[in-house]
Amino acid sequence: MKIDTIWLGIGFLGQGIFSARFIVQWIYSERARRSVIPVIFWYLSLGGGFCLLFYAIHRRDPVFILGQSFGILIYLRNLYFIHKNTEKDETSL
Repeated sequence: MKIDTIWLGIGFLGQGIFSARFIVQWIYSERARRSVIPVIFWYLSLGGGFCLLFYAIHRRDPVFILGQSFGILIYLRNLYFIHKNTEKDETSL
């Protein structure tokens, strides 16, 4: 298998994971009958973002690298807040 084919696969995998987050968010929201962003949304964002970042680095695309890097920081920050508040809620019981 050619290296370019492997990198193309990584790019498509990242895009698939990243796109899956919208489907997951839609399903959760439909079940709740209100707009909901489940924690898995942020993990899918992070996983897809890292795959796409690696692909962008391989392609040496500075626009794509900057965009994915910034997004990853936001996903990590949201997960930090979620876990920080979960720990705080557990200790207050």
